[in-house]
Amino acid sequence: MPKISLKLRASEFQRLGRYIVADPRVCGGKPTFEGSRVMVWQVLDQVAEGMPWEQISWSWRGKVTLEAIAEAVRLAASEFRSPRHVPHRRERLRTRSLALA
Repeated sequence: MPKISLKLRASEFQRLGRYIVADPRVCGGKPTFEGSRVMVWQVLDQVAEGMPWEQISWSWRGKVTLEAIAEAVRLAASEFRSPRHVPHRRERLRTRSLALA
């Protein structure tokens, strides 16, 4: 009988936190809560609407714990803490004109 490898390559599966994973075979690789098909953005939308976290957990039948919601909020907040360079208009034009030359 052939041996089946259960190991996934790092490029296929990413653990984004204790409760949040990204797997290209689940929901197109969008971040989900581990062991479910509940996408993180869905829960963050509920948080943004002001829904109590207990109700969010209940609405997903307990598949999303309060700790998992807290982790999703922390990960979303961390995206805004890291500075991102937005190129100035002149930089964009300069690189475009250099590419044409």
